[in-house]
Amino acid sequence: MQPAPDHDHSERSAFSWPQSAAALAAAIARAQARGDPDRGDTYYHPRLGALEQLVIAKRLGGHEQIHALENAWADAAERTPHGQPITLNDAERALAR
Repeated sequence: MQPAPDHDHSERSAFSWPQSAAALAAAIARAQARGDPDRGDTYYHPRLGALEQLVIAKRLGGHEQIHALENAWADAAERTPHGQPITLNDAERALAR
């Protein structure tokens, strides 16, 4: 099971738990309105969308930066041997600044 993608941000006070919960509730409601059966196996996508909206609203990053980091993490996952921690290289970490 993966940790919630917004857990670390909330601990560092980028946004509060109430902000995170409100954004997640709105994202789940939008997904349900689009026909998401909300069985639990589709939970990740609304949660990720909520986190992205919070990041953009707080001006912690933009769409382009989020997309670049998404690709960086995918590349890092591809090159990481199974069972090893996935890490970004220096150039990829610089995308987060």
